[in-house]
Amino acid sequence: MPDTPNLNPAEIAAQESISQMIHCITQRNSFILEAGAGAGKTYSLIRALRFLIETKERELLRRNQKIACITYTNVARDEIEARTDRNPVVLSATIHAFCWSLIKDFQPALRCMLPQIGRWAERLVEHDDISRFSIEYDLGYPKINESEILLAHDDILPLTVMFMSYPKFRAIVTNRYPILFIDEYQDTDSAFVEALKRHFLDTGEGPFIGFFGDHWQKIYGNGCGKIEHEALTVIEKRANFRSVRTVVECLNRMRTELTQEVSDPEEEGFVSIFHTNDWVGERRTGAHWAGDLPVEEAHSALSIIKTRLSEQGWDFSPDNSKILMLTHNVLAEEQGYKNLAAVFSRTESYIKKEDPYIAYFAEILEPVCKAYENRRFGEMFAAVSTRTSVIRSHADKAQWIENMATLLRLRETGTIGSVIEQVKNTRRPRLSTRAESKERELEAATEEISDSLERLQRLKNVYYKEVIALTNFIEEKTPFATNHGVKGAEFENVLLVIGRGWSQYNFGQMLEWAGNGIPSGKHDSFVRNRNLFYVACSRPQKRLAILFTQKLSNTALSTLGEWFGESRIHNLDIYY
Repeated sequence: MPDTPNLNPAEIAAQESISQMIHCITQRNSFILEAGAGAGKTYSLIRALRFLIETKERELLRRNQKIACITYTNVARDEIEARTDRNPVVLSATIHAFCWSLIKDFQPALRCMLPQIGRWAERLVEHDDISRFSIEYDLGYPKINESEILLAHDDILPLTVMFMSYPKFRAIVTNRYPILFIDEYQDTDSAFVEALKRHFLDTGEGPFIGFFGDHWQKIYGNGCGKIEHEALTVIEKRANFRSVRTVVECLNRMRTELTQEVSDPEEEGFVSIFHTNDWVGERRTGAHWAGDLPVEEAHSALSIIKTRLSEQGWDFSPDNSKILMLTHNVLAEEQGYKNLAAVFSRTESYIKKEDPYIAYFAEILEPVCKAYENRRFGEMFAAVSTRTSVIRSHADKAQWIENMATLLRLRETGTIGSVIEQVKNTRRPRLSTRAESKERELEAATEEISDSLERLQRLKNVYYKEVIALTNFIEEKTPFATNHGVKGAEFENVLLVIGRGWSQYNFGQMLEWAGNGIPSGKHDSFVRNRNLFYVACSRPQKRLAILFTQKLSNTALSTLGEWFGESRIHNLDIYY
């Protein structure tokens, strides 16, 4: 360990982890780098890649081999490529793109494996012989045409896991990619990680593997979370380059097993917690809303907090502050999609785009329309399809212009139903497979319809402008956010608003369990809530305020006192 007299505490802690990581790389010991919020996980990953480029580039080029770096998003992929100067020995790719590159050339095996995936067994019933079909993967929407089968996103990883059971395939992977790094390991598909453990770590064969991430920041449903294996050296990066001491001290009390050092121990910040327990009115009821303030009072509480914090010097401009909502009591009203929200019983249906129509609007229709309005036509056609020549003549172009003009007008003035009818008639852009299936189901329905179709009818009566408002929120084009959308981001000031409304989240209950112990069978629920709370609390650089609109038990308040300090817990007076 070199002398570090001029380094601050965070830099010293970071250097210790970097030294451990370099040692593992030189010894080819697979490792897991656990980097808490603000620790600079990506910096460590880039350092590892650059070290390997410096020491292994010639050898890898001579053997026609690469370092594979699997990322969770395209943004992360692009950042890694840029920060390694697009060196030819580094392949940076999302997990789906990487896995498809491994399996795409094994067409006969793919044709044999595909019917083993449940949804394809039914789809392939009408096709007795697919031996001449080409299996492809492009936009991630499943489809069968005369000579081609298009895979869905969800097909790629199960197929790759199947291939991993074959020694020849594993040998090909190892020869091609002797070094495998996985970014944001906690969000990696569980079955894929289990395959790596079973076929590589258990056997001591295969690529040298480095996992980079933080299991306390696993907030997506299918991620593997914490990885434990005797073949992995655990490296803890105990630094925080994001937040001031006041915030980090709270995080350290919350997470005692991975405490962090700050860059400037003298710089103070602001942390304050507000609850609404003394409000005497009737609170909301229902499975997902029990104990929360009514919408009007929740809105008033938010307004009071913003005013109070502004008087204390907070700048709530979007460049300086973010309001993170771990509740939907206020959001829909604030953002202009309350009628759309009222259609669904579960918040996840529209915020997480679980509903097929919301997914279609957010992922296809809105990107197409926005690209068209900005005259980014290549981007527009990419969103429609990369496999179809959509304009073949001047007449086609004229028809596109007419159709898009009508669609843009309906987006601003029409209902969701009128927009759906327009795209059904023009197929520009075509409805998704799931939405088309729902439309056929609705058309075939008799007088008595299912709850899902009744919900669809109500959705169609909502003005489409609420969809635009929703997608703007999902895409972080407002001062508000749900925290799922800002993992990895940081802001000078963060106001965190916590209430009910999610089917899988009850933060008051999580705080109780943190104080009294986790009930049997509730560990996954506790971790899910704790992780999202931790990620939210770790976003600010200088100032953190938390407003609870749900009523908190004495145990929950006690937990908050232990984590944040009793003197920082305040009751918020709301008058009605």
